[in-house]
Order: sequence, then structure tokens, then C-alpha cells
Amino acid sequence: MPKSKKILLGIRNSKLSHAQTNFFIKNAKKISKINDEHSFEIKTIKTSGDVFGTQRLDQIGGKGLFIKEIEKEIIEGNVDLGIHSMKDVPASEKIDKLEIVCWLKRYDSHDALLSRNGELFKDLRPGAVIGTSSIRRRSQVLKLRKDLNIKLLRGNVDTRINKLDKSEYDAIILSLAGLQRLNKQHRVSEVLDHDQFLPAACQGAVGIQALRESKFKSLFNELNDSNTQIECESERIVLKKIKANCNSPVSVFAQINGDKISISSELIDHHGEILFCKKVEDKINKFKQLSRALGEEIIKIVGQQKINELDNLNDFNYTAKK
Repeated sequence: MPKSKKILLGIRNSKLSHAQTNFFIKNAKKISKINDEHSFEIKTIKTSGDVFGTQRLDQIGGKGLFIKEIEKEIIEGNVDLGIHSMKDVPASEKIDKLEIVCWLKRYDSHDALLSRNGELFKDLRPGAVIGTSSIRRRSQVLKLRKDLNIKLLRGNVDTRINKLDKSEYDAIILSLAGLQRLNKQHRVSEVLDHDQFLPAACQGAVGIQALRESKFKSLFNELNDSNTQIECESERIVLKKIKANCNSPVSVFAQINGDKISISSELIDHHGEILFCKKVEDKINKFKQLSRALGEEIIKIVGQQKINELDNLNDFNYTAKK
């Protein structure tokens, strides 16, 4: 007997997007009401971020370029849901017609180093070429190792690893969660510690987006991971408060422990100098006030003008001085 209601999912045409979507479908089908009454169909959507796959995201509109076309398809009724890596969803650009109706349980939030010969970050030779497309990771590398060369690296996970294997880079930094979802964690040389590489807001989290007035929030209620939702909303409040975007060298990480939530944040300038670094904690039910207060403290110490300036980086590539 055919399913009565088809749910159309809009996603990027990448292996990672398909892996995240298949994870969502697999878990949704465990809920009897969904499995009995609904079927799923995937529609791949080419986003601007994929079309301009070799250019710096911060210079062509930011990481929001990975979701704008999908959001347009939802609003126009061409798809029901968008499946997003939440670190690609700008905190400051709220669309009233849309909302995240379900937060999947967050994967590991750490960054990972992949090196050609299995070296740890501290053991990379001076002058080694390290690849990333993240301004945050670039600043964190310079915070620790100004003797390394940094070279822009764009493309999907397979493309980036292939460039490493072709010796175009000595090491690259990727999200551990993405590698785990693609079963490529065996390529990891080192999981980078939060003390040195605090992650981007919402790293490792996947959100399901739909029209605000839709039924999907209640339909997927059992799938929603409340801890992930609170942690990620905390991180996004900090970003929104300081008017930072996905391209800024800003790290924010929230973690629930018992009845408390801690939020860590770090701002680093483009030369690797720390502008702000602090961890705060309070009761979970005060996460919004805690997040806003942390954002206000960042503005007080760093200044909004300086925070705004961090969005602009003329030359991404860095050559170590001999």
C-alpha cells in the first residue's frame, strides 16, 4: 500500500548532504506515525556556494550561499524541508516565514587535522603548507604556529583529501563530524583540542528547516534533540549579538552538563592574536540571558568596530617569515 503523504527534502548535491539526509530519514522512519503515513523523496538543489566552489566564501556572500537557494525552494513550495549543516546558517539573517523545526543530535564538534604522513599539528615541519577555507581556523593556526604556510582550500571533503594526497598540502583541517558521517575518520591524524581550536558555532549540528506555519515541528518532535537545540541557540545568540557572521574568526561552543550550561567564546585577529577568550556558566533555563551577556561583554572588551573589521581579510594565504 503506497504511503499517503510524500515529504520532499531539499538538499545540496554533496555526499555529506546525502549522508546527513539519510541519517534523518533513517531515524524519522523509526517513529511509527511517520513511517506509516509518510514517504520521503530527495531533491538536490545547486547552491551558489557549490557553483562558486573555488572562490572565497567571505568575498562572494558568506556561508549563507549554501542555503539560500534551498530556503527559496521551501518558501515557494517546491520542497517541504531543507536539511542544513547549521554552522552554514547565518545567525543574523532571520527569515520570518521559516524556522528550524527539528535539531538532530549533534555529532562531535571538534576540528580534525589530516596530514600526509600522520604528523600531529605540533610536529608539522616549519614551512609546511596547511589548507583550510575557514578564516577562524586560519587565525587559530597563526595563534599557535606562525611558522606554517596557510593556503586556501575549497571543495567537498573528497576533493580536499585528494589535494592532500596529491601533495598540494602537507596537512588540512576539516570538521570531524563531516568525516564521521562519511566514514572517513580513519584519515584523521589528530583530533584538535578545544583549548587550541574552539569550534565554530553549531559545528557538528544538523537542522531541519520548514515553513513556520507547517505541521512539521509537531511531526518531528520525537526526533528533536533538546540539548542540541539549546546549545546551538546559545551559540547563535552570541553571534547575533556581536553581529558576527560565519566568516568571522569567532569561536562559540556551548555545552550542557547536568542542570547547567557553559558557553566558551574566543575571538582572534587575522594575525593570530587573541582579542577575547572566556568561558561562562549558569543554569540551563538562563541560557538566553547568559548568551546575551557574553555577547555584550565581547562588545565591551573588543568593540563593535573591531568585530566588524574581522569580517574583512584581503589575502587569505599566509607565507611564514623565514
